[in-house]
Amino acid sequence: MAYDFFIWDASPVLIQVGGFDIRWYGVFFATAFLLGQYLMTRIYTRENKPLCDLPALMNYMIIGTLTGARLAHCLFYDPMYYFSHPLDIFKIWEGGLASHGGAAGILLALWMYSRKKPDQPFIWLVDRIAVAAALGGALIRLGNFFNSEIYGQYTDLPWAVVFARIDSFPRHPSQLYESIVCLAAFFILGAVYRQYRHRPPAGLLSGIFLAVIFTIRFFLEFLKVPQAAYTTGLGLNTGQLISIPFLVAGFILMIRAKMPKG
Repeated sequence: MAYDFFIWDASPVLIQVGGFDIRWYGVFFATAFLLGQYLMTRIYTRENKPLCDLPALMNYMIIGTLTGARLAHCLFYDPMYYFSHPLDIFKIWEGGLASHGGAAGILLALWMYSRKKPDQPFIWLVDRIAVAAALGGALIRLGNFFNSEIYGQYTDLPWAVVFARIDSFPRHPSQLYESIVCLAAFFILGAVYRQYRHRPPAGLLSGIFLAVIFTIRFFLEFLKVPQAAYTTGLGLNTGQLISIPFLVAGFILMIRAKMPKG
């Protein structure tokens, strides 16, 4: 049965101001952090944490996310090129951010921040940031969709999308799949947070986040065009291999959080 597939040909550039491009991806990325700050403001208010700490926390988060995501992309997805052109690592405006590296960068940034804030322990921070990160992930994947990047393999399913800036073949809109998963995780985490009256067991929210996001990410990789410039030779792609430690950590955190204390 033939379908009239949806054709996506949107420009990644939202508007040009002089010689400067404002891109959809950048707008979604910035919106993710703005909404994250809003959610953390509500959490800090509810749990009687000082709101004056939030600007510093957001600075740690932004630096950790960008640094981790960029380095992971360069080291895991195209290492030979970046070893040969090390200065190109700093050309973040040309694209190339890996979500696994962003997650690792956030964890390192939160650890560094928590060392200076005894009233905001590391695992407490990670649990609450997980809620905002899930919503941010949904927005960032929409940015990938507008960029016509991280697209899927060929398919003839009725919801396939033709990314006209790539080719004329219908493909899995894998960016939208991941965006929906992240949005679902956001609502799940919010519900769990409220269920425990804003005091969930330590590690439960971050465990749910890691287990849900990276388990689904592992399986969605089968539908995506491989991003790495090489093959692993293991039957799994790079994205799947580096998802495994995160999803395992998530299940461990959930199990430990639900274990009886004493």
